[in-house]
Amino acid sequence: MVKNVETLNTTGRRSFLKKSSLAILGSTLAYHNSLATPLFAAKKNTLKVGLIGCGGRGTGAAAQALQADPDVIITAMGDVFEDRLEEAYAALVDVGADRVKVEKKNKYIGFDAYQQVLDSGVDVVLLATPPGFRPDHLTAAVKAGKHIFCEKPVAVDAPGVRKVLAAAKIASEKNLSLVSGFCFRYDFSNRAIFGKILEGNLGEVRSVSTFRNGGELWTKPRQPEWTEMTNQMRNWYYYNWLSGDFIVEQSVHSIDMMSWAMGDELPIRATGTGGRQVRVDPVYGNIFDHFAIEFEYENGAKGFHFTRQQAGTSNRNSVDVLGTDGNAIINIGSKYEITGKNKWRYDGKKNNMYQTQHDELFAAIREGKPINDGKWMANSTMLAIWARMAGYSGQTISWEQALNSNQVLGPKIEDYDWNLQWEGPAIAIPGSTKFV
Repeated sequence: MVKNVETLNTTGRRSFLKKSSLAILGSTLAYHNSLATPLFAAKKNTLKVGLIGCGGRGTGAAAQALQADPDVIITAMGDVFEDRLEEAYAALVDVGADRVKVEKKNKYIGFDAYQQVLDSGVDVVLLATPPGFRPDHLTAAVKAGKHIFCEKPVAVDAPGVRKVLAAAKIASEKNLSLVSGFCFRYDFSNRAIFGKILEGNLGEVRSVSTFRNGGELWTKPRQPEWTEMTNQMRNWYYYNWLSGDFIVEQSVHSIDMMSWAMGDELPIRATGTGGRQVRVDPVYGNIFDHFAIEFEYENGAKGFHFTRQQAGTSNRNSVDVLGTDGNAIINIGSKYEITGKNKWRYDGKKNNMYQTQHDELFAAIREGKPINDGKWMANSTMLAIWARMAGYSGQTISWEQALNSNQVLGPKIEDYDWNLQWEGPAIAIPGSTKFV
C-alpha cells in the first residue's frame, strides 16, 4: 500500500506519526492490558516484533504495533535501503523510544534482510516490502513459525497467489495469526454496512460497482550513481513486477470490497480494458493509468470496477451495491446508507482501521485464538491480478485460466542483485498483448 507517510520528509514523517499515533496511545494500551491472559503471560510476556520493509506503510504498521500492546518491543528491522531503514528507525523512536530496541547488529540491509529479521528471534513480523516480494517473504515467515501482519496486495502474479494460499494453509495448521493489510475490512463503518448486506437487507445482490479515482503519486528522480535495479526499486510502484500495477497495488481495496459484498463468492469471468493516456513518460515504468473491468458471477450478477490515476481529474472512492430489495451506498469516509425496503444508516463509532488491524492481531496472539485472513486476502489479490490480465489483453478470461496462469513477472528471489538487468513485461496494449 502507498501511504502518504512515504512521501513526507523525515520531519514530516515524525510529525505525522506523532499526531496519528501518540494521540491514542494511552487509551489503546489501557485496553490491551486486559487482554494479556495469565496463560500467555506464563509463557512469554514480551512480544518481539520485526519490521520487513521500512517505507511509509511499514513505519506506520510498526508504530501501530507499538500502540496495540504495552508489552510489544521492536527488535529487528530490514530493508534494501539503509537510508530508508534509518528514517523509519528515527520516526519509531519518536513514537515509542523505550520500546524500540533495535541494536545496530539487528538493522539488516539487502535483499536477504527479510531472512535475517526472521532469524533474529522475533515473535511477530510485519511484511511491508513492495508486493512482488510478498509471497516469498510470507512463505519464509510461516516456515519460521512467526505471527504475521501482511500488507496488501499479497502477490503480483498467479504463481505468487498460489504460494500465498499454500502458506496460509500451513499458518492455519501451525496456529499462527495472519492478519491482512486489507484495512477496509477492519473499519467499523464498513463492517456494519457489509454485515447488513450479507444478512440479506438488500435481498439478492445483483450488481456491485466500485470506483477508485485519484491523481498522481510520488516519483523519485533517478540519480547518476543508481543502477537500473536501484532506480526500479526506488520507484517500485511504477513497475508491475514489483507492484502488480496500480489496480493490484491500490485499487485492489475496491475489488476486495466488491468481493466482500458478494460473500467472497468468486466470479466466473472477467472482461476489461485499460491503458496509458497521461502517464506516458518512461519515469512511469510499465504500468497503466486507467482500467475498466466487468466481473460476471455464476448467478448472473455483475461486478464493475473503474479506476484511474490521472492528474487534474476528480476523486472518487465508492461502492454501490444494488439488490432486489434495496441499495447500499458507500462513500468511503462519509456515507454508509441502505435505501429501499430496509432503510438504514450508520451512525456508530468511528475507528482508525489501520490501528484496529494491529489491535486485533495482538489480542489474538495474547488470547491464543489465531486470526487467519489468508484465503480471502489471496483471492482478493487474485481478483485484481485477473482484472489486470483482462485489462492488459482486452480478452475475456475465466477464473480458472487466471488462477492457473504460469506467467511470473519478476526474477527468482535468489537472483536479486543491484546489477541485475530486469526489464519486466513490455507496456501492454489491449488486443495485442497476449494472456499467458
